[in-house]
Amino acid sequence: MKNSIKSLVAIAAFGALVLGVSAQPAPKILIVDMAKLYDTHYKTLEQNAKIQADDQKAQEEVEKMNKEGNGLVEEYKALNDQSNNPTLSAEAKSKAQDAAQKKLESIQNKQREVQTFIQNTRNSLGQRLNTFRSLMLEEISKVATDVAKRKGATLLIDKAGPTGIGISSFIYSDPAYDITDDVMKEVNKDRPVGAPTAPAAGAPAAGAAPAVTVPGLGTKK
Repeated sequence: MKNSIKSLVAIAAFGALVLGVSAQPAPKILIVDMAKLYDTHYKTLEQNAKIQADDQKAQEEVEKMNKEGNGLVEEYKALNDQSNNPTLSAEAKSKAQDAAQKKLESIQNKQREVQTFIQNTRNSLGQRLNTFRSLMLEEISKVATDVAKRKGATLLIDKAGPTGIGISSFIYSDPAYDITDDVMKEVNKDRPVGAPTAPAAGAPAAGAAPAVTVPGLGTKK
């Protein structure tokens, strides 16, 4: 009798569990492309334009310093030649050697100055890009979440990957579940008149993160 009662209780508990599970609404999964939303956002286009302008200014400054360094090199060569001139007196040669040595030190200081400027510039521009990207993705994520909730989604997946730049794990998704265009309208609804717009399909991606191209150390994304 006790065993029968236990069996009935177990069956009833299992039945309640099944009913509870079946009572849950079917999940609704929507898709969004965060990389596309970031790259085409007018704030991203504006920020990239500023970064590129500052990068260009840095390149011009490096070129200026390099010209100054080249001038020092020419002066060093002249002093070095003078110190080796057999027609000069020993005293004159000694003075030329001392001057050449000081000029060489100035060249080395200029080289260090250029390298320090390049590294500081790259670090500064890179940090600006990273900080901006982090804040923008957070802002876009909130908008995407609101749009997804309004559409009754229980799950929103970024098809561009967890970081927005990774390889997507999607092989196929029904375009009907992609809300990227809806979110794009929402995040750009406050775009000021005259603000940059994303390029047309097939055109170069102006929203792509600019490279820090300060000469001397190559490029850095």
